[in-house]
Amino acid sequence: MIEFERELRTPHSEAYMVLEDGGIVGRVDLHFQGENVYGTLCTTADANEERIQALIDTIDERLVMTADPYREDFIVTVWRGSPAGVYSDSAMDDDDDDGDSFRLN
Repeated sequence: MIEFERELRTPHSEAYMVLEDGGIVGRVDLHFQGENVYGTLCTTADANEERIQALIDTIDERLVMTADPYREDFIVTVWRGSPAGVYSDSAMDDDDDDGDSFRLN
């Protein structure tokens, strides 16, 4: 079963971790602009076309179509690959004197 864990929400955007059987299978960022919704889906490198379509359909049914106002179009850009980590400039190392490096959390 596909589940979604919201990571952030703004007045016009949302980001979710996509989970299946307790494991991360992707991330989706949604941007609501008028009557259109734009999505970026990042999923695993081994995801085939059928799997990608199933993810898009579930995202549409459970996250996009439940939003108000009802959408006219849902445009999705899909990336396949492997996670490299989450980087943040707030995870500073004590040895970093200049304070402008991003680090893996």
